[in-house]
Amino acid sequence: MNADARYVLRLGDDALIAAQRLVQWCTRAPELEEDVALANIAADLLGQARALLALAGQEEGAGRDEDDLAYLRDESEFGNALLVELDNGDFAVTTAKLLFFAAYQNLLYRALSAVAHPVLAGIAAKAVKETAYHVEHAALWAVRLGDGTDESHRRMQAAVDEVWPYTHELFTPDEVTRAAASAVDPAALRPDWSRRIGAVLAEATLRRPEDGWAPAGGRAGAHTEAFGYLVGEMQVLHRAHPGVRW
Repeated sequence: MNADARYVLRLGDDALIAAQRLVQWCTRAPELEEDVALANIAADLLGQARALLALAGQEEGAGRDEDDLAYLRDESEFGNALLVELDNGDFAVTTAKLLFFAAYQNLLYRALSAVAHPVLAGIAAKAVKETAYHVEHAALWAVRLGDGTDESHRRMQAAVDEVWPYTHELFTPDEVTRAAASAVDPAALRPDWSRRIGAVLAEATLRRPEDGWAPAGGRAGAHTEAFGYLVGEMQVLHRAHPGVRW
């Protein structure tokens, strides 16, 4: 697979795995309205994933479609960032993950909407509006929890501290981002991301963690133990009944 296809594929993997994690909240969210909201965000991410995986298959030119790429690859063939595959944890952890990832995606898609590749730019332009809502939704919850009770503040700060190290991988360039013709330099997104996240954390009375430990490997196919269970759950129906359709 060439660099252009690998770049689009990892964008699709980020969205696909983030969606898979969010749907695990269905019937488990703290309130009915939030249950619906998280399901809608997951549906947005799944729509992004379908478009990006289909494009990756076209760029690859090997006859694989979006279903092949979602359901017939092994764990090590996925290039998503570790952040999106982490266990959901409690609601504060999911809020922190969604806030950090959605803010990154929103900036990334804004940049990609201006690239020369018309299909990728079109997918990105549509996703800008969706991810802007995702950021707003997660930020509201981060402030609500962070500036809430002593217990909600403690748990939201713990969630931010837990997830923060995994954000560094989002902004780390590698051979794929350097070689793909339509790629955006992820490092260039970080200053704006830091300002936006910093403002939310300040309003939520939360402390920005120190930068230090920076786990990585997801882009290269080295994933966490939790990822294997997620992929197994996601692929079980398709692998048990190849080619099944609703």
